[in-house]
Amino acid sequence: MIRVMVAEDSAVTREYLDHLLSQDPALQVIGTVQNGLEAVEQAQRLRPDVILMDVHMPLMNGYEATRQIMERIPTPIVMVSSNMSYDQVAMTFEALKAGALTVLDKPHGLGHPDSDKSASQLQETVRLMAGVKVIRRWPRRDRSAPSPTLPARAGSNIQLIVIGASTGGPTVIVEILGSLPLNFPVPILVVQHIATGFTPGLVKWVGQSTPLHVKLAESGETVQPGTVYMAPHDAQMGITKDRQIHLFKGTTENHFCPSVSYLFESVAQAFGRSAIGILLTGMGQDGAGGLLQLSKAGGVTIAQDEETSVIFGMPGEAIRLGAAQYILSPRQIAELLRGLV
Repeated sequence: MIRVMVAEDSAVTREYLDHLLSQDPALQVIGTVQNGLEAVEQAQRLRPDVILMDVHMPLMNGYEATRQIMERIPTPIVMVSSNMSYDQVAMTFEALKAGALTVLDKPHGLGHPDSDKSASQLQETVRLMAGVKVIRRWPRRDRSAPSPTLPARAGSNIQLIVIGASTGGPTVIVEILGSLPLNFPVPILVVQHIATGFTPGLVKWVGQSTPLHVKLAESGETVQPGTVYMAPHDAQMGITKDRQIHLFKGTTENHFCPSVSYLFESVAQAFGRSAIGILLTGMGQDGAGGLLQLSKAGGVTIAQDEETSVIFGMPGEAIRLGAAQYILSPRQIAELLRGLV
């Protein structure tokens, strides 16, 4: 039985979340609290397997509560939010940076056409996150890691970098992009699996954390050096040989839209050995097959290492397939990119 604590200031929402979680026989709600201060205190007393944490709460918000819990008693935390204002979304991503694992939109109420789907997503996410081993975020683990050895093709004509990520990805993307210089001479395309409604806020948050220009990708635009293009929600993103982004709604690969593999396969066909593909932390297998195609096309392929991954599913599958030429921490990935480009 997975023991869950719910932190939510609204009594109605708190009761509804308790109800939804209790419908899953694998989940047991062992406590509910109405503010961040209580969340920190009860996390230490109850020691739940996973915490469902609202972002905006009185006395102490969800970000600060997450930061203190991860310092004192590291626990898997799932953030939930229904407010898509930038301040609220930014606080959500700061909570991820402090150690929360993922973010969900609050489940739809009874009578909504998507209520069953959102309830199932909540239950599945809580079950999966309960099994993640979390650690204190201070001090960082990989500062003394050795620098990666540059391949013989360092300095070759790299024209494009593509990145794919899921659970745990936003903070890793920020760490990598934040280490690149303002005059970085190559465009970067990113697919990040994230809950509906959070992508615009993610774009702005990442943009404030890196010297590079970060924007939501638009169909038909020509990619430019030093610019990061993030795939919009619910659209596949590819690129043509003449460097134009192609977006379309429709068929999904690996049940994801946007799909990391779709982007990687598109880049393998259009750029081949002139591209670098990076597969970061995340559940499932999306991106692994696409990274293999890029490797076969002569591109440089990188998977995040297990030690620094929140969930080793996607990079682990790529490594199993033999798709990753390098297995690196985020800091090492940034160093390799600076060296190659």
